[in-house]
Amino acid sequence: MTPTPRRYSSPSPWDDDPLGTLLETEAALAKAKAELGRIPQAAADAIVRATQQGYDYNEMRDFGEEHATIVVPLVERLRSHLSEEYHEYLHKPATSQDIIDTALMLQASRNIGLTMPLLDRCIAAVRGLASDFGETPQRARTLLQPALPSTFGNLLASWQSAIEDARARMATVHEQSLAVQLGGPIGDLDDPELVRAFAAELGLTAPERPWHTVRTRIVDLATALGLTTGALAKIGVDVIMLSQPEIGELEEGAAGSSSSMPDKRNPARSVQLAALAQRSPGLVATVFSALPQELHRAAGRWQSEDAAVRELLALTGKAAHHAVRLLEGLNVAADRMKANLDG
Repeated sequence: MTPTPRRYSSPSPWDDDPLGTLLETEAALAKAKAELGRIPQAAADAIVRATQQGYDYNEMRDFGEEHATIVVPLVERLRSHLSEEYHEYLHKPATSQDIIDTALMLQASRNIGLTMPLLDRCIAAVRGLASDFGETPQRARTLLQPALPSTFGNLLASWQSAIEDARARMATVHEQSLAVQLGGPIGDLDDPELVRAFAAELGLTAPERPWHTVRTRIVDLATALGLTTGALAKIGVDVIMLSQPEIGELEEGAAGSSSSMPDKRNPARSVQLAALAQRSPGLVATVFSALPQELHRAAGRWQSEDAAVRELLALTGKAAHHAVRLLEGLNVAADRMKANLDG
C-alpha cells in the first residue's frame, strides 16, 4: 500500500489567504450598502452567507488567469450561491481592482498589526542588552577591519535606532495609508457616504477620492515593509559577524545545527534575517516600477503589485519573529569583547 504523503502546513500567521480577504471585502461592501439602504438587508445577508461557503483558491486563480483577474470567477462563484433575485446586488458598484486593492489593504492592516508588537519587543530587548552590557568595551570595526576602541552600547544604539525608525514608518503607514479603494469601472465613482461605510466595515481609512491609478499608498506600504526587513537584517548580519569563533563576542541563545557537522552551532535566526532582507529589494522595486499607470486603469502594472506586496508582508512579519527570538535570547561574551580590544 502506497503511503499517503504527509502535508505540512505552515504555522506562520504571515502566510495569508488571498481568497479569504477578497471574500471579506465583498461581504463588507454588501453590508455597507445595506446599512445605507442601498440594497435590501436580505440581499446583504445572502451575500455574506455566500462568501462563507467553501471555495478552491487554486481553481479560482487558474480560471482567473483567463480574465487577468481572480475577481471574475470569484463573483461568478458567489452568484452561484445566491438566489437570482439577489444577483444584481452583488459586487456593484465595485470593479475588480477595487476588490483586489481593498483586500490587499485589509491584509496589510492585519499583518502590520501583528508585526508592531514584535518590533516593540525587539526595542525592549535591545534596551535590556544596553542596560546589562552597554558599557562593555568593544573594538569597533569599520570596513570589516579593527578600528578604534568603543563600547557594545555604541553598536546597540544603532540597532535600536534602526528598529525605532522602521516602527515609526510602519505606524505612519498603518494609520494613514491603508485605505479602501472604491472607484467603479472607470474610477469616477463619487459616493463618499458609501466609501466611508465600506471603510468602517473593514477598519480601514476612507480616502477622499479613488486612488486606483495613483499608487502612492502601495509604494508607502512596500517601502515601509522593505525598510523594516532591512533594519532587522542589519542586526542579524552583525550577529553573524560577531559570532564567528575567531571573534566570539556574540552567540544566538538557541543556535541552529548542521546536517553534516553535528558539533556546529550556526546563527540560524540571523541567517534567516539576512535571507529575508535579500529578497525584499526586488519586490519593492516591482512596486516602484508600477508607478506610471496608464490613463484610467493600468494594463499589467497594478496587476503586478498584489503578489509582491503580499510577499513583502510575509517577509517582514517573519523577520520580526526571528528578530525577537534572536534578541531576547542573545548571549553576550563581555570577557571576549574586552580580550579582543586588549589584543
